[in-house]
Amino acid sequence: MQSLQQKASEWSGVDPSDAFAIDDTNLFEKLGLGTFISLSTNFYNRVYDDDEEWFRSIFANSKKEDAIQNQYEFFVQRMGGPPLYSNRKGHPALIGRHRPFPVTHQAAERWLHHMQQALDSTTDIDTDSKIKMMNFFRHTAFFLVAGDELQKK
Repeated sequence: MQSLQQKASEWSGVDPSDAFAIDDTNLFEKLGLGTFISLSTNFYNRVYDDDEEWFRSIFANSKKEDAIQNQYEFFVQRMGGPPLYSNRKGHPALIGRHRPFPVTHQAAERWLHHMQQALDSTTDIDTDSKIKMMNFFRHTAFFLVAGDELQKK
C-alpha cells in the first residue's frame, strides 16, 4: 500500500523534494506577516465568490474571517514563523481538521485554481517563493485527498 505522501506526489505531480522546498528558505522572514494575511484574504475572497455552488457550499458553515485567520496562521507557522496556529488551535492535524469536508480531486483542483490566482495577484511575493509555495500547496491538497480516501475505506 502506498503512503499518503506517495499518493500525494503521484496525484499532484509534485516530487516531495519540490513540495518541501519551502523548508529551504524561511519564507516568513522573507515575506512577512502582512503578505500571508493578504494572500489568505485574497484567496478566501475568491473562494467565497466562486461561481460553483458545490464548491462554495464546502465553506458555507465557516465564517470567512475565521477561514482567513486559520489559513494565514497555518501558513506563517509552516513557513518559518511563530506557531500562531498551534498556540490558538493546537496541532494542525490537517487530515483530521479537513475530515468534515469533501476533499475530492475536483475540490482540490478548484482550491488550487483559487490559490494560484491569489498567488499571482499578491505582488509582494517573488516568483521563486510563489513556485515553492504552489508546489507545497499542490502536494498538500492531494495529501488531504489521499487522507480523505483512506478514511472511507
